[in-house]
Amino acid sequence: MTDSSASSPESPPEPAGMREQYVTDGLAETELSADPMDQFALWFKEAARETALVHEPNAMVVSTADAEGRPSSRTVLLKAFDERGFVFFTNYASRKARELSANPYVSLLFPWHPMARQVIVTGTATRVGREETVAYFRTRPHGSQLGAWASAQSSVLVSREELDRSYADLAARYPEGEQVPAPPNWGGFRVSPRTVEFWQGRTNRLHDRLRYARDTESGAWRVERLSP
Repeated sequence: MTDSSASSPESPPEPAGMREQYVTDGLAETELSADPMDQFALWFKEAARETALVHEPNAMVVSTADAEGRPSSRTVLLKAFDERGFVFFTNYASRKARELSANPYVSLLFPWHPMARQVIVTGTATRVGREETVAYFRTRPHGSQLGAWASAQSSVLVSREELDRSYADLAARYPEGEQVPAPPNWGGFRVSPRTVEFWQGRTNRLHDRLRYARDTESGAWRVERLSP
């Protein structure tokens, strides 16, 4: 008789048994900046400093929902932030852009797991001005500029070859060193925050969750501590 286990694939680990004990100093209200964007700048700087631990600290999960409330999520890269909010760029025909056109409410999640930290933002998204889009597009590597033209983001492809052929045609039209115009259907969204939560992992799953919430009338920020 043959040993059937020898040829069978190894079983995946059981998720229920996977645990990480977070050992940190925690997060207290007295440590927070008065403004959430200042606090985000501080944490972002610290995450960017930990390059050996945090890969692409500007990577964030963007969650949107369509007009019927059906959600979708994807990871994109934060490209700017200031007192007005958080900016990312995309094809305006993509799924997320279409959903934001129908329903501007959005959530952002920065998953800085190696630091036992998360930042969760809720707010509304609006398109940035064309000048801001073009200015950012000029900073992209040549290949990324061509990629913005080559990909009809979120549309169905017949094959990978179709995408590669589109890119090759563009590379021949706009060789390295030649200015690539910004696509007319490509640009940025700015997420204006309504809440910004700073999550710090603690032992025994008793995490610190401090959330800034903006008053709809005065625009002032208040800080709330949430149960973990």
